[in-house]
Amino acid sequence: MPRVVSRQNPRYREVARLVSSSRDRRKAGRCVLEGEHLIAVHLERIGLPDVVVVNEEALARASVAGLVARLPESRLVVVPRALFDGMGALPPDVGVIAVAPAPLPPSGPPGALCVLLEAIQDPGNVGTMLRTAAAFGASDAYLSRDCAFAWSPKALRAGQGAHFQLAIHEDADLVEVARAVRASGGRVVAAVAAGGLPLHEVPLTGRVAIAVGNEGAGLSGALRAAADAAATIPMPGGSESLNAAAAAAVVLYEAVRQRMAR
Repeated sequence: MPRVVSRQNPRYREVARLVSSSRDRRKAGRCVLEGEHLIAVHLERIGLPDVVVVNEEALARASVAGLVARLPESRLVVVPRALFDGMGALPPDVGVIAVAPAPLPPSGPPGALCVLLEAIQDPGNVGTMLRTAAAFGASDAYLSRDCAFAWSPKALRAGQGAHFQLAIHEDADLVEVARAVRASGGRVVAAVAAGGLPLHEVPLTGRVAIAVGNEGAGLSGALRAAADAAATIPMPGGSESLNAAAAAAVVLYEAVRQRMAR
């Protein structure tokens, strides 16, 4: 098994650069997978990552050893703990990381259920929303240009592997996507904090795109105008609004409930 002990090793330096720089990750179209769970999901759904770096101390863990056994030696780099910790800010319990290309979405029209995420700037919220969308059967997620990077480590941690179950379209023109949904016979529903129809009264069956904005500004006027309907979650408790990820979960659940009822 290849073991590296020098910080000057080219493969080690490249991984360390990508771990420490979100700009470099985005420019290179690469993502950093932290921990054996994310790497295992990538193996099952996508295939081999470019390179996997293992803290040699973590090889004593059965889960890490089992994962490493599934990988060809050509993709492995084993390093001492000091070098592993020196790559950048990693969660303390992570013993293995991988670098892989961020999967490109297929071309074609949106699926029967998709989400349009506008200006969601917290990567944890982005990852949580992608996880929720995948859990409720959405096929596509479209992110506006000012959303957080879907493939950042924080978003990937929150997504828990959901990124590899969805077609994720970044830097999307959401108004154009909304028009494409409507042109294909679908409907666009805007989730708004106030002023919309009660959520349970809005039809969410058939081909539907659900648009969600951030907690502060909500949806832009252009995207709201491109929607067929606006839906508001009833909140008798008196709160002004929900966290964007929580609101998306409620709307997606209602979509599934209506579909199952039919």
